[in-house]
Parts: sequence; C-alpha cells; structure tokens
Amino acid sequence: MRTKFAVALMVALLVLYLAFAIRYGLLLISIGEPVAIGMGLALFVLPLIAIWALVVELLFAIRAERLGLRLEAEGGLPAEELPLRPSGRIDPAAAAELFPVYQAATEAAPEDWRTWFRLGLAYDAAGDRRRARWATRQAIKLS
Repeated sequence: MRTKFAVALMVALLVLYLAFAIRYGLLLISIGEPVAIGMGLALFVLPLIAIWALVVELLFAIRAERLGLRLEAEGGLPAEELPLRPSGRIDPAAAAELFPVYQAATEAAPEDWRTWFRLGLAYDAAGDRRRARWATRQAIKLS
C-alpha cells in the first residue's frame, strides 16, 4: 500500500510539473523571439518524454505485480527464509548463495515464465536491480 501511495504521489507531482511546463512553454512561445520559441517548444517535448517514461514504468509494475499474484496463487513463490539486515532488507550475500538454484531452473525451463519471474526475484534479492528488471521483462513476455 505504501508503494502505491508513493506512485500516486509521483504521478501527481508529474502532472503538476506538466501543468507548469506547458504554461511556461506557452508564455515563452508568445514572446515571439526565436530563442524563446525554441525554449518554449522544448518545454513541450520534455513533458512528453516524462509521460512516456511514466507510462512504460507503470505498465511494467502492473504486469509484474499481476504475475507475482498469479505465481503466489499457484504456490510458486520462493519459500526460502533469508536473513535480513537491520534495515529490514534481505542480506545480498545470503541471496547470492541461493541464486544458482534459480538460474539453473531457468536454464532447464527457458520457456516457463515462472522460472524467469523467480530468477528476477533472486536478482532483486541479491541487489542486482538491472538484471531483476530484465528477467521480469522476460517473464512478462513469456506469460
């Protein structure tokens, strides 16, 4: 729930930013000077890029959450209890020890989205966010 609140807050802040950017873009364009017009047009392009990035990230999060819920309903989520740091996060060294198990399962069944999703969870627990997102994208494609 906390994450969803943070996402909603970020979306609201982006909408506020877009409103200001569009307003100032229109003001700059209305000045009529070539440099001001260029800056005004840039203020329209940058929000479009921000909207695109936000939509891509939200779609990824929604699809990943659906797969996680589906895997949980099937009873296929990893059952290992990993030690936690004082901050409450999983100890990456302990997660790295379990990683080969999930990597081998993915290599044995590369067409199964479940193995890719579990591999993504293992990458995430080990602290490798880039590979976790990559493995989760593979799971989304295969599902």
